[in-house]
Amino acid sequence: MDHITLGDVDITRVWEYFGPVDMTPGAFFPDSPKEAWDASWLSPHFLDPGTGIVHSAIQTWLLRSEGRTILVDTGVGNHKERPYAPVWSHRETDFLANLARAGVRPEDVDLVINTHLHVDHVGWNTYLDGRQWVPTFPNATYLMPKHDFDFWNPENGHEPLLGRGNQNVFEDSVAPVHRAGRTLLWEDSHRIDAGLRLDAAPGHTPGSSVLTLTSGTDRAVFVGDLLHSPVQILEPDVNSCFCEDPAGARATRRKVLGWAADHNALVIPAHLGGHGAAEVARAGGGFAIKGWAPFAPYAERS
Repeated sequence: MDHITLGDVDITRVWEYFGPVDMTPGAFFPDSPKEAWDASWLSPHFLDPGTGIVHSAIQTWLLRSEGRTILVDTGVGNHKERPYAPVWSHRETDFLANLARAGVRPEDVDLVINTHLHVDHVGWNTYLDGRQWVPTFPNATYLMPKHDFDFWNPENGHEPLLGRGNQNVFEDSVAPVHRAGRTLLWEDSHRIDAGLRLDAAPGHTPGSSVLTLTSGTDRAVFVGDLLHSPVQILEPDVNSCFCEDPAGARATRRKVLGWAADHNALVIPAHLGGHGAAEVARAGGGFAIKGWAPFAPYAERS
């Protein structure tokens, strides 16, 4: 199953890629304890049992809420030049066909939410039309955190921890949308509708954000890259190597996981394979996985 309903909001998982990301746990999560990766349940959805390489999903969460069609993060995109992120360079995927199978054409999209502006969250913001990058979703408003927009704008001269890993991303996937007048740059918080709210959640990047869903008795939080692996639920102080502010990322992760545990909210990260999302509970000084969402794991699909 690729679809669930929480309250009055329909959620569909639209995939672009699932598989290895050419990084071992020690490289991806350098401060993680080695024994955390010995658990057999991590394979094959989160770790390749043969190579020891981390598995990751590139996916978009499609929401239908109050009559609007909303996309949460837009993945890697096709034809993008990524010299310092070769795993995402010049890809050719069927993402738009997968979106069409979910019943959505590009012109149907009302809102695009970029939880932050890393290479694997903004790629389908644009597509190559001849020799120009143009908005993929021509009728959509693109909600982008202003702090990230300013941080990743090369004209501002910031030196990110990611180094050149985000090279070309602003120019081909952010600036064309802004020039087309399709962006809404927000700060602190932004109310989308009665059941959906964006809030700043800095640490992974200066403008990282989370989307909270509150509808009827159901709760969920789309956490972007606060989590790349379920190991970070069990070990909430473990960061990925891509966190710009490690201390801030740890504090934000604990805060959001605590809220989810206390409100029985489904935690929906950007990149989890397997069932894609989990319910969490407090466990000592950390958290435990209480249950998985009913989305079908990629590895079990025919």
